[in-house]
Amino acid sequence: NRLFDSPHFGERWAQHWLDSIRWAESNGSESNLYRKNSWIYRDYVIDALNNDVPYNIFIRDQIAGDQYGAGEATGFLVSGPHVPAATIGQEPSAIRQARADRVDEIMQTVGASIMGVTVSCARCHNHKFDPVSIKDYYAMSAVFQGVEFGGRVPELKYDHPKKIKLEEINNDITEQRIKLMNGVGYWEENWGGYTEMHFEETVTNSIRIDFDWSSISIDELEVFGPDNKTNFALSKNGVTLKSDDRMTQPRGELFKVNDGEYGTQTWRSKSHNKSKPWLEIDFNKNVNVNRIRFSKNREYYFETDFITQVTNDKFPTFKVSTLLRDGSWKQIASSNKYRGVINNNPNLLKTSESLRGLIKLLTENGHNHSFIGRFIDPSPTYVLLRGSPENPRNLVEPSGFEIINGDLKINSESPEYERRKAFAKWLTSSNHPLTSRVMVNRIWYHVFGTGIVSTTSDFGNAGAKPSNPELLDWLAAEFISPEDTNIKAWSIKEMIRLMMTTEAFKRSSTPNKMNSEIDANSSFLWRYVPKRVTAEVIRDGILLSSGKLDRRVGGQSYRIHNVKKTYAQWEVLDNYSKDTWRRMIYQERMRRVDDNMFSVFDFPDCGQIRAQRSISTTPLQALNLMNSKFVVHQSELIAQRAIKEAGPSDNEIIKRIFQLILSRNPEADELSYCVNLNPKIVARSLINSNEFAFLP
Repeated sequence: NRLFDSPHFGERWAQHWLDSIRWAESNGSESNLYRKNSWIYRDYVIDALNNDVPYNIFIRDQIAGDQYGAGEATGFLVSGPHVPAATIGQEPSAIRQARADRVDEIMQTVGASIMGVTVSCARCHNHKFDPVSIKDYYAMSAVFQGVEFGGRVPELKYDHPKKIKLEEINNDITEQRIKLMNGVGYWEENWGGYTEMHFEETVTNSIRIDFDWSSISIDELEVFGPDNKTNFALSKNGVTLKSDDRMTQPRGELFKVNDGEYGTQTWRSKSHNKSKPWLEIDFNKNVNVNRIRFSKNREYYFETDFITQVTNDKFPTFKVSTLLRDGSWKQIASSNKYRGVINNNPNLLKTSESLRGLIKLLTENGHNHSFIGRFIDPSPTYVLLRGSPENPRNLVEPSGFEIINGDLKINSESPEYERRKAFAKWLTSSNHPLTSRVMVNRIWYHVFGTGIVSTTSDFGNAGAKPSNPELLDWLAAEFISPEDTNIKAWSIKEMIRLMMTTEAFKRSSTPNKMNSEIDANSSFLWRYVPKRVTAEVIRDGILLSSGKLDRRVGGQSYRIHNVKKTYAQWEVLDNYSKDTWRRMIYQERMRRVDDNMFSVFDFPDCGQIRAQRSISTTPLQALNLMNSKFVVHQSELIAQRAIKEAGPSDNEIIKRIFQLILSRNPEADELSYCVNLNPKIVARSLINSNEFAFLP
């Protein structure tokens, strides 16, 4: 009970889950950019495990948490690596291939972590070992066609105190906007990552923006209606964008140079004649519009806090016009003119300043824009011959695997959120043969050191057979519907309790020659096999011994790397000073970067799924524990603590060092030897002992 009541329980078990989904805070591509505020997903996992959120709800929220007030949970879907759209270029086939690769990353995460299936093996052909067809693969990918790697503001439950506060602020913003609408008719708002121009609602089939500068650069252009939801610039229904025909190559024409993540793609223009650049968006039908949104580098602004050259200052002034029925253009807003009107009217100026303050208050009180996935209109999904987006074949509808009754009762016209909700319902059904079995097997692995199915993320024919299939079936059934009705269904904590109170868990690690000849690996649990603890346990244990472990739970990761700009490589600058003395789960987690100390203890780089970590023994491990700045400094602190707590007696100081590091008193011969050594040398030696790094 003390274990389950500790807030650090969730930290320890959250790392197991994060390993199984490859979670990290950078995208892992050549650019390897930082994923801004992605740590809120890590904190969600910690909180969910501490609160013993039922596993079926835990999974449901990670698939469709935006629909249940747990928006941060969908960071699960985009936890794998990806190549940012902005780095791909303009070649349509490259864009299509990159999109297919990003969807495949989602498929890998869901398949391996929840179902224990190597689903990507069916991307190019029917699975060679398991009954998963290429049609199954693309039907399941249709579920996630509306998911894109990127960020958004996470959704909150309706009764969340923060949501109530945000609604109050939004109501105040609406009041100030009404005053500006009545007073000037249009105005501009700066939201940090983008600029918005609001104007009176108008019906038109085309909108035009004329810029007052000869040179412009825009990352995204969005057009919205009064419902605040429809972004006409992202519509796939015939929307086109035009620019001045007189602008010629190579510098005059408007070029697509970025990603189109939020609206149109990036546009740049430099005109060499007297005309100023302009843009037109034709909607192909009459639509209601009342605001447009620009940004200069919105994706970087929202999705990394290491890019410093991002600003909306000096954004070009512009005019907005709509097309009338007679073919003429009517100006409805001017970013330059409205400022003069407001500045010359004290009441409007006060309203404008109040609105600016409310926007600042909203961003400070709300959740920050975080890398937990974005949602887009799903494209039709086809079976791709040999996995190539250039060879689409039959159209498929979203579903699970046919062999396990994957009919989700939806079709290709279903909204993207309905697809994820239906898939989550299918995945967490008590009749699903994989979800519960995979999880109880993973818990068994972390409790006993070996899973009943030793390949914890591969339950297919290429994986290992269960050592005790009847036990696995019983545990899965008990997980879903406990025999004791007082025990909560789908409870991870109760399943851990069940395993830890067994006779098998209580057994000694003492070897037995006769049993070893029959079952050398203790597959049948006749002994508890000693195992080395993980990198986190070693590091956190050292900090615990010195008394310097910062026990704060949650919050932004502590930084060990340089401040990275654009394509520069990450460099570890500091992983030993006081600012880094939190639990290792809170260490900044970058792909393809060695932390220069504890990664030698098989800490994964998050590029591959690691539901089971490797266990190696290398000279570098001993060298790092003996010579690193972190260990040398912590050894000194352990010695200082022992001297302070034990008093002047040399014997008592050595005893206290043993107690702090190994949780026992020294044997007589150990004491007689160590009492003649410098206490910090004793501490450093014990940190390097097998006893410290292994569970006996």
